[in-house]
Amino acid sequence: MSNIVLDSLLKPLEEFYKPSFVEEIAINHAGEVWMRLHGARVPWVSYNAENLTKQYLIDMIHTVANIYERPFDPIHGMPVVYATLPGNHRFTAIAGPNVQYDENDVTGGVALNIRGTSAPDTNFANYHLKRGEALLKVKPRESIRPDDPYDRLMKAINDGSPILISGATATGKTTFLNHMLTLIDQNSRVITVEDAREIRVPQKNRVHFVLSRTEQTNDFNYARLLDLVVRMTPDVIIGGEISTDNAAVLWEMLGTGHDHFYTTIHAESAEAAYAAFADRILHTQPAYDRSDLIAEMKKKIRVVQLSRDGSLRAVTEVI
Repeated sequence: MSNIVLDSLLKPLEEFYKPSFVEEIAINHAGEVWMRLHGARVPWVSYNAENLTKQYLIDMIHTVANIYERPFDPIHGMPVVYATLPGNHRFTAIAGPNVQYDENDVTGGVALNIRGTSAPDTNFANYHLKRGEALLKVKPRESIRPDDPYDRLMKAINDGSPILISGATATGKTTFLNHMLTLIDQNSRVITVEDAREIRVPQKNRVHFVLSRTEQTNDFNYARLLDLVVRMTPDVIIGGEISTDNAAVLWEMLGTGHDHFYTTIHAESAEAAYAAFADRILHTQPAYDRSDLIAEMKKKIRVVQLSRDGSLRAVTEVI
């Protein structure tokens, strides 16, 4: 009986995730579906789906949770549900105050991903692995850094290098980050992680996760957020200002292999930014060696330092 109920409930979604040309689908808010297509030049394509109302999506998540015996309580318990649907389709969903698409999500939103089918006729050749041939270098990053600071920043953005925006209070870190996002491909899928909604994302294919430092009532935390973000298949990850609560998880996210990872930190110089990031990680993960951690950060992360003198705001370092 449970399978019959689930099959009936999934009918409105099956037309999106079951076709062989679909790699996965993403729903960031009610009424719209994004489809990621196998081998497409523009990977994400959106479709209106007015029948996928917020109430339908939440009811569907509740049903999946009940059938697969997963906890689901967005307000006081676990707001995330993972499951494998019939046909071996991986299901990831979240609802409640920890997800907000826009100002209409006053009581919280809903977001989900469902994996589609495997790429048709997959073999090693599809991955450019052939006997006697050198491996491809996908998106190789040149070690040469331009002398001009502007060119260094633009190269970091174009390469997808992780960028840490550093500055004291009121230096305009979030404003600077918001402008940087306008330079990212508008077809990108962007996921933000904040303790309050401040980042303005121009890309329509986006999800905003919120973990309030003062109003958190359920069981969602930064450790659980890491797995959720990876399963949501981001092209760009934006972290809110680095704190002792989120530093270790943001560092782990940076190591998941995703391009375009951006976050901010309160520090007076680029050197101090690396040190502050490391110290915040060590607050919850003391097993790291501080010197090794800072050295690894300097290899991976570009720093843009902002400074202020009265009404004057300026970029003073691009590392």
